Amino acid sequence: MRELQPRFHKINQIACKVAGMKRIIVPALLSLVALAAAAPASAQADFRSCLSGLRSQAAAKGISGQAFDAATRGITPDLTILDLMSNQPEFKTPIWDYLAALVDDERVQDGKAAMRQWGQALAAAEARFGVDRHAIAGVWGVESNFGKDIGGRPLVQSLTTLVCYAPRRNEYFKGELMATLKIVQDGDINPANLRGSWAGAFGHTQFMPSTFQRLAVDGDGDGRRDIMNSVPDAVHSTANFLKRAGWVNGLPWGYEVRLPANFNSKLAGRKNKKPLSTWAAMGVTRLDGRPLQGNYAAGILIPAGINGPAFVVTKNFDAVYSYNAAESYGLAIALLGDRLKGLPGIRTAWPTDDPPLSRAQRRELQQLLTARGYDVGEPDGKVGTKTREAIKDVERRIGLEPRGRPGGKVLEALRG
Repeated sequence: MRELQPRFHKINQIACKVAGMKRIIVPALLSLVALAAAAPASAQADFRSCLSGLRSQAAAKGISGQAFDAATRGITPDLTILDLMSNQPEFKTPIWDYLAALVDDERVQDGKAAMRQWGQALAAAEARFGVDRHAIAGVWGVESNFGKDIGGRPLVQSLTTLVCYAPRRNEYFKGELMATLKIVQDGDINPANLRGSWAGAFGHTQFMPSTFQRLAVDGDGDGRRDIMNSVPDAVHSTANFLKRAGWVNGLPWGYEVRLPANFNSKLAGRKNKKPLSTWAAMGVTRLDGRPLQGNYAAGILIPAGINGPAFVVTKNFDAVYSYNAAESYGLAIALLGDRLKGLPGIRTAWPTDDPPLSRAQRRELQQLLTARGYDVGEPDGKVGTKTREAIKDVERRIGLEPRGRPGGKVLEALRG
């Protein structure tokens, strides 16, 4: 179990130190082995006790014992999600790597195909809620790759694990668990299909259960809200979310700009909004040198610092940001939406001499690693532990700091 890994790691460290001594203290080692063997049973007992307490709390929320028992029967904790909780890419990955994987040519082409297939549903959602269909599609593409990567973890299992074992935010996850049980009890979605991310997000546009309860709507007219199996329900619900988050029809989310050489970086920030005329007076222009125009307020976003790309961002960027509370995430949605409109991507170079890789390039990197004898699993473009360890070895060989980052220098070295 992953939840017990720190304990086992400590045990292993102690055992190694003891083994290196001239006198091996056998009783101490036997005691440590006994602890490791007993821990899983203890964890299971703790989980059953936790579930018992949750059953009582669910009853107080109007969830029947029958519904609770049906949803939790036979489940065990999935402690692998605790590692995932500590490694969220939008907060740990360099912005250029994050965007390169989410807004690449492959996803743009997939998005255009999805918009053609579901054009009527997207147009109806736009008309109903006054939210740009390309922004809706941007959320859909970033959240689930247009329905291809919805997630396969049973929500009840993930959320009970987080409630019982997560090192933080247990009350938050408890609320999401109760909302999930309410979805099951209400019959909106077949519980067998209620699967999603490690954190409990589910469906084509990855709503959290409490968000589903507040904002999901019927988009296909069948009287149910099923964002798992109905694209119209998913895109209408997402449009409703963005509208309620403050989306203003006809207002751009923002765009890339050029900052003057003397720009004070302390003025930047999504929340530090000023009239466009104020920024223009400071020397901020569009990339082509044209002056800023528009009767609205905006902030200046510099996600990689003063030497990287800069953007003016409006209330509509804030609406997108609220979906996941990460600026890199908000930019991914906004930029993907622009690319789906046919607009260019970011044109200012990132402040790095090691360029980021698209998913196609990451797959190539994995294939080259495999050809060199590294075991990285299926070359799917998803950089997991095996791929990172292999990259670290290559980085050491070519004189780079071993960080396990899939970058252009490693790819070029493997090609050579």
